[in-house]
Amino acid sequence: MTSENNVTVRFAPSPTGRLHVGNTRTALVNWLYARKAGGTFLLRMDDTDDERSTEEYATGIEEDLTWLGLTWDRFARQSDRLERYDAAVEKLKASGRLYPCYETQDELGLKRKAQLSAGGPPVYDRAALKLSDAEKAEKEASGIQPHWRFLLLHEEERWTDLVRGESHYHMTSLSDPVLLRADGRPIYTLASVVDDIELGVTHILRGEDHLTNSAAQMQLFKALGAEPPVMGHLSLLTDVEGQGLSKRLGSLSLEQLRADGLEAMAVNTLLAKIGTSDPVEPRQRIEQLVEDFDISKFSRATPGFDPAELEALNAKILHETDFALVSERLAGLGIGGGEAFWLAVRGNLEKLADAALWWQVCEGEVDPLIEDADYAAAAAQHLPAEPWDTDTWRSWADTVKAETGRKGKQLFMPLREAVTGQSRGPDMADLLPLIPRGKVLARLQGQRA
Repeated sequence: MTSENNVTVRFAPSPTGRLHVGNTRTALVNWLYARKAGGTFLLRMDDTDDERSTEEYATGIEEDLTWLGLTWDRFARQSDRLERYDAAVEKLKASGRLYPCYETQDELGLKRKAQLSAGGPPVYDRAALKLSDAEKAEKEASGIQPHWRFLLLHEEERWTDLVRGESHYHMTSLSDPVLLRADGRPIYTLASVVDDIELGVTHILRGEDHLTNSAAQMQLFKALGAEPPVMGHLSLLTDVEGQGLSKRLGSLSLEQLRADGLEAMAVNTLLAKIGTSDPVEPRQRIEQLVEDFDISKFSRATPGFDPAELEALNAKILHETDFALVSERLAGLGIGGGEAFWLAVRGNLEKLADAALWWQVCEGEVDPLIEDADYAAAAAQHLPAEPWDTDTWRSWADTVKAETGRKGKQLFMPLREAVTGQSRGPDMADLLPLIPRGKVLARLQGQRA
């Protein structure tokens, strides 16, 4: 059994698209598992599909993970390891576990259709095993290049799944998987197992859509002389309507969520908690998620991902975020005011960029909202001299109340609208000291200032 400090997990995306919340959850769970165990997180680009894999997508995946704070300890690229797959192929051929097949896709399709029509499972019939050497030579002489299948042992594979518990799968219901294409390119199933063995992967955490693939890969691990890693299969995320998520669903890509102004920790927090027994509560630092993490908390129920829940969580996180965590980003947006400004406005933000509105109120020009010019003029006459503090708003309002007889909303709302140009917003006791007196006075007089 692998000791905790020897844990090595991997996130192995194919660079054929950008990350979306579904595969990001897999990356996050692996990262949290490794960090909680003091182990190693490997990022491996499964880029053997050279028709669809691009360097642009690979770079984008790295950018997405970096934005989330999911740093990797080791990096590998399958396209750099092709000779290792060739060696594994030769070993499997020598042991009789890899055999050539000559059927075309059309022929295989007809076989599957016939099996289904007869009420049977569409499992490859192993017809290629019956071919003589002469028949194979004849096919190759006619220009047919074989693809190669892994000969499964028709027995039951059993394992203790970290999420699903005791699990089993009988291999008679599964076709011998193709490991090598006719053009000689290795299939994911082979490349992944070779990499997992040689890169020392001890735990594989991925979606439940890999269950049957995992069962076949367990036999492949053994055929290559290795013990299969510990497995864990997470329930797949769905959208709010119960439909599966696709990495082509651009609105839920990490790239789009970042462009929309979502906080990385909102994404991390929701994806770390969704599908677990833990409540979804705001977290400011990813280290807090490491402390909370326990793979046994994930249930087999299908969790739904709701963008509205992410938006709400994003706001809650901002409302509690320390100034030190956003100071550089605020400066990058051209927003000053220091910690006093941040503490004044953060409770009214849904996204960080919303702070720009309130910085405009403090330092820029605002169109005042004035319905009663006489009331605004009376309030201007009693505007206190600077310096101002958090008591200034109350003392000014008390003076205006005594002079005009107004109270409640009729007292406060016209002052807020004139000073800020907004009907709602941060507590005026905190905001007023951040606005120069000259601007406040000009706005009370109906001027854009």
